[in-house]
Amino acid sequence: MTGGREVVAAPSLSTGGPFFEDLHVGDVLEAAPALTLTDGHAALHQAIVGDRLRLALDATLSARVLGAPRPLAHPALVCDIAIGQSTLVTRRVIANLFYRGLVLRRAPVIGDTLHTTTEVVALRQNSARPGRAATGLAALRIRTTDQERRRVLDFWRCAMLPLRDPAGRTDRADDLDAIPAALDPGALRAAVEDWDLDAFRQAVPGTHAGELAEGARWTVEGGDVVSAAPELARLSLNVAMAHHDATYAQGRRLVYGGHTIGIAAAQATRALPNLVTIVAWHGCDHLAPVFEGDTLLSDLELERVDPLPGGGALAHLRSRVRAARGDDAPVDVLDWRFVGVMA
Repeated sequence: MTGGREVVAAPSLSTGGPFFEDLHVGDVLEAAPALTLTDGHAALHQAIVGDRLRLALDATLSARVLGAPRPLAHPALVCDIAIGQSTLVTRRVIANLFYRGLVLRRAPVIGDTLHTTTEVVALRQNSARPGRAATGLAALRIRTTDQERRRVLDFWRCAMLPLRDPAGRTDRADDLDAIPAALDPGALRAAVEDWDLDAFRQAVPGTHAGELAEGARWTVEGGDVVSAAPELARLSLNVAMAHHDATYAQGRRLVYGGHTIGIAAAQATRALPNLVTIVAWHGCDHLAPVFEGDTLLSDLELERVDPLPGGGALAHLRSRVRAARGDDAPVDVLDWRFVGVMA
């Protein structure tokens, strides 16, 4: 009693985010904080994954090619922020299965502010397995805009989430194969139509679009150790518990998938040091988990070259990534098909 009044204990509320059965097709969540890209974000991201795109490193060259007063924000950083902002829906994620149809409609520069909405577009409960808790797949559409409400990103990702009841059943059985993976060629060309690729070609020696040969393959020698995994998750506003809390992740924190992709992108620039930027992902499949301390190795393949009307080309690339752990044979962890720009 306080002052003659009975004190009622306040309820204890969970901040863990929704379980699978809490989600409904059509739900739209947009409560994640907007984030203004700074030089600090760019520097820390570069230190963690090794960004090597020239336009994100060289402000003078970036100004000549983009015609913008601030340098290009690395596309992997932009994607990491958008994915991180979407994790309010997937704080309980067990695994991310795929990304599809990602297109950078425009290229943000340092100083732009990113805001992301996440829509639930399909739900499918996984088949029950003896000895395993019930789980379901949530397909999400991610849309990111900048401070002027211009479209930046539009793509789908699929997350595996637990059910509140480990033995629960739902009637969710949507067809995830209906999630589109095809890219709009016009959107890819439009993303860089105002860029001066000729200025890039004149300023940078070495291989450019005219020297590319479809079918070329590169083995990137020398791997990269995965480090600072929780720091990258925090940088990108990623609140998925599996990337922060080893107890939630059954004894070993999972590395955020964008970390693996970022390292793969950096390794791709060893094969193609004059890659101008990345404008799209056909798709990205996570084949196995990655853990901090793994060493990532990759092979790169040039699947197709599409010339651009004003010179340069879209390079359709495929990166296959393996993780080496001690004396064990490397494990396939990533199959990433993306579209780069060459001058």
